[in-house]
Amino acid sequence: MDQRSFEQLKALGAGRVAPDEVACLYHQAFQQFGSQSLWSRKPSEKPTIAQALVISNCLRHEGNLTSRAFAAQIEEACRAAL
Repeated sequence: MDQRSFEQLKALGAGRVAPDEVACLYHQAFQQFGSQSLWSRKPSEKPTIAQALVISNCLRHEGNLTSRAFAAQIEEACRAAL
């Protein structure tokens, strides 16, 4: 099991373009939860892994049970990419 902290993941993912799976989840998050949980964020056309992790954190803190489950998917995909 991956024991890296959220902050460690963000540091590792900074500047690294998100792979297709992560980018797809990132954009899907804005489509599904943008007005609810991500209203203060602007989507990036080519997100980094760190940006995807920030979005997952927003979904966890600003969203509901559905968005929190989606956040877990994003974080899992980011962990796998790193």
